[in-house]
Amino acid sequence: MGFLEKLVEKQIINRYQLNDILEKTKEMSGDIDRVLELYKVPAEAVRSAKSSFFGVPEITVPDVTQSELLSIVPVDAARNYRFVPVAQDNGVLKIGMLDPGNLEARNALQFIASQTNTPFEAYIISYTDFNKILAMYSGYENDMATTSPAQGEEMSNLEKDSGGTENPAGISFEGSFDAEIKQTTDKKIIEDAPATKMLAVILKNAVEGGASDVHIEPTGNDVRIRYRVDGILHVSLKTNKNMHDSLIARLKTMTNTMKLDERRKPQDGRFMAFTGGRKIDFRLSILPTFYGEKAVIRILDPGRGIKKLDEIGMTPEHVAMIRRALALPYGLVLITGPTGSGKTTTLYSMISEIDRERLNVISLEDPVEYNIAGMNQSQVRPEIGYTFANGLRSILRQDPDVIMVGEIRDKETAELAINAALTGHLVLATLHTNNSIGVIPRLVDMGVDPYLIAPTLVLSIAQRLTQKFIEGKGEAVPLDGAIAALIQKQFSDLPEQFRPKFTAEDKIYEIPKTSDNVLHGRMPVFEMFWVDKAVQEIILKSATENAIYDYVRSQGMIMMREDAIMKSMKGIIPWSEVNTL
Repeated sequence: MGFLEKLVEKQIINRYQLNDILEKTKEMSGDIDRVLELYKVPAEAVRSAKSSFFGVPEITVPDVTQSELLSIVPVDAARNYRFVPVAQDNGVLKIGMLDPGNLEARNALQFIASQTNTPFEAYIISYTDFNKILAMYSGYENDMATTSPAQGEEMSNLEKDSGGTENPAGISFEGSFDAEIKQTTDKKIIEDAPATKMLAVILKNAVEGGASDVHIEPTGNDVRIRYRVDGILHVSLKTNKNMHDSLIARLKTMTNTMKLDERRKPQDGRFMAFTGGRKIDFRLSILPTFYGEKAVIRILDPGRGIKKLDEIGMTPEHVAMIRRALALPYGLVLITGPTGSGKTTTLYSMISEIDRERLNVISLEDPVEYNIAGMNQSQVRPEIGYTFANGLRSILRQDPDVIMVGEIRDKETAELAINAALTGHLVLATLHTNNSIGVIPRLVDMGVDPYLIAPTLVLSIAQRLTQKFIEGKGEAVPLDGAIAALIQKQFSDLPEQFRPKFTAEDKIYEIPKTSDNVLHGRMPVFEMFWVDKAVQEIILKSATENAIYDYVRSQGMIMMREDAIMKSMKGIIPWSEVNTL
């Protein structure tokens, strides 16, 4: 423990005592704070040493802690990760920690903050103060445990599968389940509750916390539950390894399609549940690993809503370009990016701009992520021969006006999509390439003839997702020589007439060193270009990335990294995200 050296330097303890303390700590399973208390080391001295070592300010706990603060930090999180709520100042929660160097504790705090939408600041507190606040939870839990007979009956019913066609998963998050969570500690749930109830708690917390995915991972010693929030995985809890088989079996059962006895092969499925009066779809993937089957649950929450094009973070120029493409009676619009970059969400935003009352809009997806009113959505099923290619052939016999293809994966699907665009249909599709210009060589590599690409492709889009600031939380940093030079180099090949609006700012925004909770949500960054007659000629002649880049750049095309730079200059995303592109 590095902070112990601070105690030696200040002559609070000597070297001989240090060795004894370290040996005693091993005997007491690493509980250094308890050991220091037994050795009667002054609590204030320990707190000060930790503050100096970790660079985290110290704080003294007030005699009275507001009871409502206890509801923000669950008691089991407080015990396990050794942090407690101390006070709240201007909406910022002051958290007292015993070990700010504990990465899992930091991750848990980040998740609680995102779940409750409560910014926090970390402080060092003494072991005495920690136990004082921890003791306050007993009275708080007793207050929360007072429920009516009706509530108790309702909570009992939650442990039973509801069944029925309305809720095939057999899970309900309605009624007094919130109260049940508050009066039942996570540890008790983990040890005593059945897998059905545990999954209900895990999924409810994931939905309410804004998680996109839930990971259930066997590690050999335990089962780790992690939530992906804003693109970052956070450890939520760890449970006994004996619970693993029950959790996986319950998940498989909920899909009604997975085989319980198949543990050697990956499996995929879906299920549905209700929370807050609305339906939530879950997509399940099971993968065999060394320690057993790992489950990843993708949360598809229609309640988050499909945003309009001018609400998702595009520049006005980009929005105008897409709307121009959507107004065409035919043509091919391609959007590219890695898995999880928000391509499908952008496609849905584009579909929301189309008149689905007067036009026949059909999609072919794998899977159908969100139900869009007025759009005919079909899910491919390769296991029965219903592929993108076969589905697209069938769609062309459905008198479509607009076709959305979830992904172009092979030559056959690509050719069908292009032929659909040639025969008077507007086709929106995704493709896996590194950038927007790369879609053309990619189609050529698939075996599509350039003379078919040139007249059909009208717009190519690429995107990535970055973390974004809570409004006003970024720290302005003046452009120093190195960053200014980097920005100048980035824009060096952009013609002069397009530069002024992109180089007018004199600062960027970064994550403040004094605050941990300044990021929330994700912001897409884009690049796109219009396929005009000049681009068509280049495609017919060479179709190389360099030739296409030289021309579209001369027309003022803004690259994805430059879009990110501008968003950092406006305080929307941190500069560190620019460096990831």
